[in-house]
Amino acid sequence: MNLNDIVLNYLTDNEKGIQQLITWFLNDVMKEEVAQQAGVPRHARSSSRRAYRNGYRSRSLKTRFGELSLLKLQLREIPFETKVFERYSRTEKALVNAIIESYIQGVSTRNVENVISHLGVNQISASYVSKVAQELDVKVKEFMERTIDSYIHYLFVDASYFKVRDGVKYVNKALLIVVGVRTDGYREILAVTVAGAEHELTWEGLFSDLKERGLNKVDLVISDGHTGIQFAAMNMFPGSSWQMCHVHVRQDAVEWIAEQPDFPSVWDVPTVACGSGNGTV
Repeated sequence: MNLNDIVLNYLTDNEKGIQQLITWFLNDVMKEEVAQQAGVPRHARSSSRRAYRNGYRSRSLKTRFGELSLLKLQLREIPFETKVFERYSRTEKALVNAIIESYIQGVSTRNVENVISHLGVNQISASYVSKVAQELDVKVKEFMERTIDSYIHYLFVDASYFKVRDGVKYVNKALLIVVGVRTDGYREILAVTVAGAEHELTWEGLFSDLKERGLNKVDLVISDGHTGIQFAAMNMFPGSSWQMCHVHVRQDAVEWIAEQPDFPSVWDVPTVACGSGNGTV
């Protein structure tokens, strides 16, 4: 198809025509790049030739105008380098990031297409979405199973409850989180797992996994007043101390004060008048 046909297609079918126009343009850009890197135009003879052409490979490129099928040229003596895919890779990165964010937010595969359409990319396949989600699962698994090779002084341990889909129904499940403080003062997420409930056995299992990854000893475990965490920490990290976090200490103090029937109001407590040394304000 020559340039004249592409222009006519653009005038009759704008969407398809713009794809053909961009495809022609980018293929032409790569032809020019090959000529520069080979040192000689196509079908020309020159003593300055550095490489010979060696056919092409079909490669797809996702853009806001849809997916394009380009012909990436090859060189025999040297690798062919093109800025075409580097220039348009931002669309691919934005596409992958949008899919990952949708996956994290719990958007179903069939509804991801509605999210991606705002990027100008239409008709994305469900298999591509699943592929990106599977790659994300692998990276998360590698992160959560990595070796702990630095000494951890303190562990911050907590759990939050969320409604999650389990088969055909929604149930409450606990998200167990362990954050460690390293010797350099930086905090690091060490473990995140979902459990049916928060009790001593689940925490012992989580702490056991941390020990297998290299966490042999900690100085202090900090959490709320959940007894399961306390007993699990005592069993799995003997010699370490346990402390209730300041937030829960304040919350418990406020609740305790509110439950005291004879506790005096702050407005009834005598105070020392300014400058007098006695009396009340």
